[in-house]
Amino acid sequence: MSTVGVVTGAGRGMGLECARRVGTMVDTLLLVDLDGQAAQLAAEELSASEGATVEPFHLDVTDRAGLARLADRVAGLGDLRAVAHVAGISPTMADWRRIVEVDLVGTALLAEALRPLATAGTAFVYFSSMAPTIAGVVAEPALDAALDEPLHPDLLDRIHTVLGAQAEHPGAAYVWAKYGVRRFAQREAIRLGPVGARACSVSPGIIDTPQGRQESEHNPSMEAMVRRTPLGRAGRAAEVAAAVAFALSDEASFLNGVDLLVDGGVCAATRLGEGQAR
Repeated sequence: MSTVGVVTGAGRGMGLECARRVGTMVDTLLLVDLDGQAAQLAAEELSASEGATVEPFHLDVTDRAGLARLADRVAGLGDLRAVAHVAGISPTMADWRRIVEVDLVGTALLAEALRPLATAGTAFVYFSSMAPTIAGVVAEPALDAALDEPLHPDLLDRIHTVLGAQAEHPGAAYVWAKYGVRRFAQREAIRLGPVGARACSVSPGIIDTPQGRQESEHNPSMEAMVRRTPLGRAGRAAEVAAAVAFALSDEASFLNGVDLLVDGGVCAATRLGEGQAR
């Protein structure tokens, strides 16, 4: 049976680099992106190299009907082998509600659509962020309970009830949404295990991508974090993609329900108070 891979947010940056890797693991690769033109151009670029047959797929990951179409397309092509869910938005890109809807709810909706296709050997990687780690967040039980039900119709109200006005800050919403993604990946690992499928999350640090540079322009502290990073630089999209590719590979067949922190050591330096601005 033919194998299928799915990469969301595949039109640029870390999504495109993940697609390069996943394309070597499957027979057919679907490049999902809200920007249909970017997905088309990425598909043309990747099709020029040896590897999988590549198809663009224009989709908003919060669109249930569109996700159903994606699942139907995967099922029609073969067995689902690998999913890298990279699509997401950061604090400068939307208000707090949209950030939660895309980053957390969109993750759960994608999983809802593709979970029934998981079989032995299927692996999922969901993108979180180093933000919850570097912030040292510890949630109240009521907030954990809300975030653990990302498809609850009153999710946003439940979050706001716990956090109050803090929830409306895009940066805070981003932290809690990505924290929720980590917890979601753990729960998915438990759900998928009985069929022999796996789920992990990955938490990039400051990565040199167009989206990362946009955030840096609005948040001067990001440059300070780069200087504080033990490796003394921002990460590259290809470095994150390498970690994702390992987590999706057969070599990682016992890696399940964990978060891979790809941050150059900045969270360790911040936690231990040993990083020095350079």
